[in-house]
Amino acid sequence: MGLYNSISALVFSSFCMHALILHYSCSPSFALPGNETDKLALLEVKASITHDPLGVLASWNETNHFCYWRGVSCSRRHKRVTSLDLESSKLAGSITPHVGNLSFLRELYLSNNSFNHQIPPQISRLHRLQDLWLENNSLSGQIPTNLSLCSQLRTIRLGHNLLVGKIPEKLGSLSKLRLISIHENNLTGTVPHSFANLSSLEIVSACCNSLSGSIPDIFGKLTNFRTLALDENRLSGTLPPSIFNKSSVRVISITVSNRKGSGLQGTLPVNLGIALPNLEYFDIDGNQFSGPIPVSLSNASNLYHIGMSLNQLHGKVPSLGNLHRLVRLLLYFNTLGSGARDDLSFLCDLTKATRLQVLKLGRNNFGGMLPQCIANLSSSLIYFSVSENQISGSIPMGIGNLVNLESLWLSENQLSGHIPRNIGSLQKLYLINMGTNSLSGKIPSSFGNISGLTELRLYDNILHGNVPSSLVECPNLIILSLWSNNFSGSVFEVIHISSWFTYFDLSQNQFTGSPPKQVGNLINLWYFDISYNMLFGEIPASFGSCIKIEYLSMEGNLLQGNIPPSWGSLKGIEELYLSHNNLSGTIPEFLERFQFLQSLDLSYNNLEGVVPTKGVFKNASATTLVGNTKLCGGIPEFHLPKCKFQHSHKRRLSLTLKLVISLVCGLLGLIFALCFLYLYCSKKERKEHASSDSEKFLKVSYRSLLKATNGFSSTNLIGMGSFGSVYKGVLDQGETMIAVKVLNLVHHGASKSFAAECEALKNIRHRNLLKVLSACSGVDYSGNDFKALVYEFMANGSLEEWLHPTQKIDETDERPRSLTFCQRLNIAIDIAMALDYLHHHCQTSIVHCDLKPSNVLLDEDMTGHVGDFGLVKFLPQISENDSSHQSSSARVKGTIGYTPPEYGVGHEVWRQGDVYSYGVLLLEMFTGKRPTDNMFQGTSNLRNFVKAAMPKVVEIVDPLLVLETSKGI
Repeated sequence: MGLYNSISALVFSSFCMHALILHYSCSPSFALPGNETDKLALLEVKASITHDPLGVLASWNETNHFCYWRGVSCSRRHKRVTSLDLESSKLAGSITPHVGNLSFLRELYLSNNSFNHQIPPQISRLHRLQDLWLENNSLSGQIPTNLSLCSQLRTIRLGHNLLVGKIPEKLGSLSKLRLISIHENNLTGTVPHSFANLSSLEIVSACCNSLSGSIPDIFGKLTNFRTLALDENRLSGTLPPSIFNKSSVRVISITVSNRKGSGLQGTLPVNLGIALPNLEYFDIDGNQFSGPIPVSLSNASNLYHIGMSLNQLHGKVPSLGNLHRLVRLLLYFNTLGSGARDDLSFLCDLTKATRLQVLKLGRNNFGGMLPQCIANLSSSLIYFSVSENQISGSIPMGIGNLVNLESLWLSENQLSGHIPRNIGSLQKLYLINMGTNSLSGKIPSSFGNISGLTELRLYDNILHGNVPSSLVECPNLIILSLWSNNFSGSVFEVIHISSWFTYFDLSQNQFTGSPPKQVGNLINLWYFDISYNMLFGEIPASFGSCIKIEYLSMEGNLLQGNIPPSWGSLKGIEELYLSHNNLSGTIPEFLERFQFLQSLDLSYNNLEGVVPTKGVFKNASATTLVGNTKLCGGIPEFHLPKCKFQHSHKRRLSLTLKLVISLVCGLLGLIFALCFLYLYCSKKERKEHASSDSEKFLKVSYRSLLKATNGFSSTNLIGMGSFGSVYKGVLDQGETMIAVKVLNLVHHGASKSFAAECEALKNIRHRNLLKVLSACSGVDYSGNDFKALVYEFMANGSLEEWLHPTQKIDETDERPRSLTFCQRLNIAIDIAMALDYLHHHCQTSIVHCDLKPSNVLLDEDMTGHVGDFGLVKFLPQISENDSSHQSSSARVKGTIGYTPPEYGVGHEVWRQGDVYSYGVLLLEMFTGKRPTDNMFQGTSNLRNFVKAAMPKVVEIVDPLLVLETSKGI
């Protein structure tokens, strides 16, 4: 009985113990004994991480067993760490050598973070390690040679770091290695020959390094090899012969770009398509391959991409009729073809490629006519280019069948005849380039049906007549190049087509009339050329509003009068040509202050007076002044006579009289000032009590702003907008940083903008609105009207500068080069809060009307502030859904791409307009693409681009954000 009780007690105790273990093993708060070595190693990993903004390591503490820490996985039996996954966690710091103590580790995933320093060689202790993923960090140093001791490695991902040195030869001993990705580093040396021992190797990705030498002939032994990506290196030699014995190969990508003297050479093997029947992607762009394209290429029936551009290939393009899956054929910049009539016969074979989207054949020697069979090419074709060849004859009418065509390049050939009218039916076209041909007739009026057209280049032909007024139906037209034709009519009618021109060239035609004043509305214009026409009259002052202009040519006309003073605002101009006109007056002094002006031609006019000696006038090779007989002075290289000044007795007497008058006026002024001071002091106390508590604005004058901005120096210029320029300044002896917006009062609407902004800002206060400190309205030292607004200085500039950086950040600037996902989200919330306040919490609802990245400013904490209230509208207190909204103007407000479409058809300003602009801004913030990006042509726009990508949104988000989450090579 005692034995029975003892056995029963033992069984019961065992049962309770197992139940207890089962219960607590399911509880994350229970600290199982575990392996102390693994725990200490993980704590060292945590200690080496200096930045954890997402709190990923918050669970790494004593209240949890380490097997339950975030990112940690353990084996069930021994509770040893087998996987450490901290990918895309925004972690910063270094990888501790103690990670080598996790002896059971099989997977180490640290990609898409900001780890720096070297890869610790202690990783070689991890003999069970299978996957090593460290890509998209800032790791430096060399790839540890002793990684070869990790004999179980299957994948190595080290791409997009700062690694240097050579690829270790010893990696060839990793017999189980299937993938090695080391792209986008600074690696040198050659591809190791030892890779021939990696019988399991399938993928090699080493693009964007500085690898040199030839590609080793190692592929004959690699039975499973399928992808070789060595783009953007300094490789030489030939393609290894053994690669053409591997039927498993699917991808070969060895492109070279902008590296003279580098690239692979030789000819392509005649059996290319037979040896690689499973080939899907073949790209050798930018190398030095010569010889013909192999006829056998058509046997690789799985090919969807062929890239052979920028080589030295010649001969006839073979039939590609079997490539039914072909999507892209890139053969431009070779010497293919011989100018023969049948050079383009292969295009008829491509009619069977029903997925064809891109066909680039420019810069070759193709002759003959465009075959009629292009009408039967795939309806999926979006890009067609045969520019810079020897193609003759007329443009086939069947080209109108390519209903999805977006970009059409036929320039620099020998095409003749009329432009087919049915091109106007290609609704998705955004670019047409037919320049430098012998096309005749008129521009078809049907071009006005292409509503998405943004670029029209018909230069250097023999076209004539007026530019069709129907082009006004192309509201997105920003580039118009019609130079060297026989067009006639009024320039005003052409200017009227679009207010969004950035590039406008009508030179060498027969246009008449005076230069249109409306050119001042082209605020985005950077290139303007109306030279060698028959224009007359004076140059309009409104040209001074085109502050973005860089190239301006009006030479070879009949223009007269002075160079307008308003041109002093064209501070970004680089080239200015006004020769061969009848201009008079003196050379404006502001031209010598233009820092970017590199070429100036004022020759053969009637200019007179002193020639400046600073700026561009210091360089005689950059400035041309011949043919102006009344000019004098300048640098000796101009060979102009010295200027003569009269110093008569009468002049000296006049100077003495002026001096006496000045002294008398000064004494009277002093007496007046003393009287004023007395009155001021007697009333000072009353004035101080009369000041309201709400009067918190700084008192500023033109003089104080001039001093604060160092004379409105260009070095202090931080931005230029539609109605003025913004300068950085310092008030109160360096204690108050300010931003000063100086209105360009020459610009139509600038004064109205100043009044609107003052009215909007005087009664609104919100943490996400740009704070106004003061306003100044008066005259400058020249007697001209002066208006300026003084804002709180925003240390981190505008959202535009962060989304689309245009220049290298100064070395002393510690700001990151891009915005993180969380920063973008916070800024988006800040903007939404500002709009909510303006729309719903002001005494009178306010509509901003110009919401865009350049009008969102960021302070030191990266908090968003909405600014620029020059276009605001005050709405009456009526229902939001009432369609009868009224505003003070029915004119379209805002910036192209952000302005809601209903404004374009006369709808009054309403709050939903701001909501539309905010939606566009959100899409731009998270895709990194402007709504005016060149890719959005025809009916394509940013909204449709995002909509089409759903739900695979990762394919269209900003690549900088993808780096935070991506695992792929």
